[in-house]
Amino acid sequence: MDENVLGIVAGVFTSFSMIPQLIKVIREKNVEDLSLVMILVLITGVSLWVWYGIIRDELPIIISNAFAVLVNLTLLVCYFLFRKKS
Repeated sequence: MDENVLGIVAGVFTSFSMIPQLIKVIREKNVEDLSLVMILVLITGVSLWVWYGIIRDELPIIISNAFAVLVNLTLLVCYFLFRKKS
């Protein structure tokens, strides 16, 4: 298998891993069980992977992690929209 294909397939699975959580949050408008710290750490990590991919000129790393950044930023926005203010 071509290493770029392998990288893209791995990236697709990794990037799509948060989609079910995002769908659940949007449907239920409930973020009580989400950890803000986890979301922030994940966004930081995948953002650094995008940077690394740019430095190494590795398109599979850039694309998959840029998508993950987008998904997790959307989850972060939902966190602030749907959290219960005490």
